[in-house]
Amino acid sequence: MIMAEMQPVKITETILRDAHQSLCATRMRISQMLPQLEALDEIGFNALEAWGGATFDTCLRFLDEDPWERLDTLKKHLKKTPIQMLLRGQNLLGYNHYSDDVVRAFVRKASEHGVRVFRIFDALNDIQNLRTSIDEALKCKEKPHVQGCLVYTVSPYHTNETFVELAKELEKMGCHSVCIKDMSGLLKPYVAEDLVKKLKAAIKVPIELHTHYTSGFGSMTYLKAIEAGVDIIDTALAPFACDTSQPCTETMIETLKESPRDTKLDRQKLIPVSKHFTQVKQDLIKEFNLKGYFDVNPNVLDFQIPGGMLSNLTNQLKEQGMEDKYQDLLDEMPRVRADLGYPPLVTPSSQIVGSMATFNVMFGRYKMVPKEFKDLARGKFGHTPKPISRDFLHSIGIQDSEIITDCAVEDAKEKTMAQFRDELAEKGYENAPEEDVLSYALFPQVAEEFFKKNLRSISTNKAKKLLGELLQIDDANELKKHLHDTLDN
Repeated sequence: MIMAEMQPVKITETILRDAHQSLCATRMRISQMLPQLEALDEIGFNALEAWGGATFDTCLRFLDEDPWERLDTLKKHLKKTPIQMLLRGQNLLGYNHYSDDVVRAFVRKASEHGVRVFRIFDALNDIQNLRTSIDEALKCKEKPHVQGCLVYTVSPYHTNETFVELAKELEKMGCHSVCIKDMSGLLKPYVAEDLVKKLKAAIKVPIELHTHYTSGFGSMTYLKAIEAGVDIIDTALAPFACDTSQPCTETMIETLKESPRDTKLDRQKLIPVSKHFTQVKQDLIKEFNLKGYFDVNPNVLDFQIPGGMLSNLTNQLKEQGMEDKYQDLLDEMPRVRADLGYPPLVTPSSQIVGSMATFNVMFGRYKMVPKEFKDLARGKFGHTPKPISRDFLHSIGIQDSEIITDCAVEDAKEKTMAQFRDELAEKGYENAPEEDVLSYALFPQVAEEFFKKNLRSISTNKAKKLLGELLQIDDANELKKHLHDTLDN
């Protein structure tokens, strides 16, 4: 083993983001994180993944939290360890392609609020969808670490060699490190060893490996990657580890103890932290009626659903009384993926393929085709690894004129910051801070409901009008009713 490969393995801890996204549908609140933030900060992790992914949507939709305020709180309490976020390139944290000015504004604001590691990926590994976010992150005055991702998947169109070529492109774009993002636990131990060796020979920047335990490969894959020289691994504290989450932090620390790649981290310091999150997990399972655990399932090699999606999908099926359709859904996923040109299944492609598979199981194959599926099929999100046949596109109602070519990709993007700001002003939210405009840009209906519920400012004219109406009401009950009606509207 060469000297560079004998450095301590660094660990990125995922307890504050991917771990609870994978096992508890992203329902952990900032109040449940707060008691252990300082303790986590003292451990010596490479980074704490704590923002991005599904957290932004969940904060607004389910937890009545402002995601920007959550980030501010994390920044206040994490003084030593970089806060890492997961960003979906041109998709940001939503489910559309956003205009370049929206992407740039979002990256700048995230950096200002405390993100110090941007992990940036694209669901299709389309380099064009990564350029704007990577470029802007590199320009941020806070000088964050910018990490580009290889979204790992298995298909007739993906090889270790194709991933190495993508890694070279990411390095040329200025990325400070490259992450092998194995969101479904598909990376086998010896394949990981080969991939890491090839990457080490091809690029000079550090290599991080992110995997999920869904298939049962997790810890073995990490060990072979470590032997091949990987620099950083992602792990989760024991209460939120394994199953569809990451391999266990404490176990990996002990595995490497007194070895040439010893992490130098103190497992004993994690004992009280894990005790706290054991209780948090129990509380989440009870409050949200979650399953909270998943059996290892080697068949993920076929259906390829990411760990973070499995917990949400199971919860949604349970809510809809369709738990008995779970296996049918898993069987349909690879068929839909093949029809769609073998995209890696990661947000948003995983949700789009999952929704289509669900509709196929419920109503018959392609009897009802969501708009998002047609958009992915016609090229709105970029190129799929295998070109989709015109016959299939026609069969789901897509005409040749709707197929997006390279020169038309820009036209497929969403509105600009100015347009979103104008929309908010028309709804009564004049002079909204840029953070609120960005929240609205990503999740218009959800954000607007959040603004109403949390009494975000309305326009001066509307406020004057409301005040005038209130001053004319003498009866207390009538005044109360008018206020309630106003808030409801």
